[in-house]
Amino acid sequence: MPLVTIAILKGKSAEYKKAVADAVNAAVIETMNFPDDDRYQLINEYEPDCLQLQTRTGDRIIMSLVMRAGRSNKAKQAFYAKVVCNLQQAVGIDPTNVMITITENHDIDWSFRDGVAQFVV
Repeated sequence: MPLVTIAILKGKSAEYKKAVADAVNAAVIETMNFPDDDRYQLINEYEPDCLQLQTRTGDRIIMSLVMRAGRSNKAKQAFYAKVVCNLQQAVGIDPTNVMITITENHDIDWSFRDGVAQFVV
């Protein structure tokens, strides 16, 4: 469980989207020790002029993770390295065209269902 929002260029195939989602999920599980079934992802598509990453062009991805605080700097750095490697292998995206942000919050900031904060019950 982090909640991962992934911004990609519009017009990609279902296979591309699945490969991106799988590559990101695999990196999260491998480097940050989340359970295998903790998969919460949003994939948003943008026209090229609406997905700006400085002056970089071509295929590009911006992703944002929201997760509970507590992962070490080393785990986050390992995630950054692993996810760009996975994305390059899965869909051929240049690692320089991937931007990642992580925002941390607390147990009370999550409700997965039923209007209950499951981590603080």
